[in-house]
Amino acid sequence: MARITGKDVSELNFETILYEKGNGRATITINRPEIYNAISFKSFSEINDALRDAQFDDGVAVVILTGAGDKAFCAGADLKEHYDLCARPRDYFKWINEFIAFQTRMVNLGKPTIARLNGLVVGAGNELNLACDLAVAADDVVIRQAGTARGSVAAIGVTQWLSLSIGDRRAREVLLMCEDIPADKALDWGLINRAVPRAQLDRSVDQLADNLIDKFAETTRHTLTQTNFFKNMVWGVTAPHAADWLAIHSGAPETFEGMEAFIEKREVAHGDFRKRAMDDKSPEFFGGAPIKSCPLCGAKHLPLEHEFCGVCGAELPASEVATAAE
Repeated sequence: MARITGKDVSELNFETILYEKGNGRATITINRPEIYNAISFKSFSEINDALRDAQFDDGVAVVILTGAGDKAFCAGADLKEHYDLCARPRDYFKWINEFIAFQTRMVNLGKPTIARLNGLVVGAGNELNLACDLAVAADDVVIRQAGTARGSVAAIGVTQWLSLSIGDRRAREVLLMCEDIPADKALDWGLINRAVPRAQLDRSVDQLADNLIDKFAETTRHTLTQTNFFKNMVWGVTAPHAADWLAIHSGAPETFEGMEAFIEKREVAHGDFRKRAMDDKSPEFFGGAPIKSCPLCGAKHLPLEHEFCGVCGAELPASEVATAAE
């Protein structure tokens, strides 16, 4: 009789994650400690493959997600990869949909998931945290969103699920302020389930796992299905739109500035963008809206603020700026 089951771990080869199974547990470890376990396109695919195996394996009752080392659970998306994708929105759309795919599988796994927060939790790292059913953090861990400060929107899990966990006002504070949330505050707010001394982290995770393993699989699965009703409802309505919006805006000036500031290790020039708007210039486009044309070579879609044609080098009439602005 045909069966659908998991594989032996030795049959699975991963490059960016570690995957272990045993004692009713499957543990997925993001294994990129040199960049604070930032996740990449390949990480998304590998986590999804590991989750599929854990879902199919009847010997796995609980899935634990964590990060390698002791500095970071996950510091968000790999911003260097993200920066490269800013030039290709069509590829960014593929990237973000792969992210959505494994988040969706995690939520609908049918088996409880535990986020083992062993270090910094930033941006997409908090999206992973919120996708899990339970979370245990070392008491020196800090959680933070960075989207509005870095030219992005935390729309692959946080904007949808954060208010379900901590309430509307607190969710707005987290998303808009981008301030550190220490583990004790995260516990008080309901963003995590337990905050324990670092030396007790594994013991606390094991206690939760043992408790969950000592339950019926079918009733646990349906309990999760019912409990995920609102989580899935908002996810199904907003995630596809988030993917499209994020892809379209992946090449926007705000996004480029946020990425460049990170790569160049400098402060983000938020004030410059507000000043451009106040000076009646367009912060939504590089060099202004692409509405000028060259009277010499006929090139079109030149930035409004450019004085010379980028194709032939001819001087662009100043009057055209005024005409376009009108």
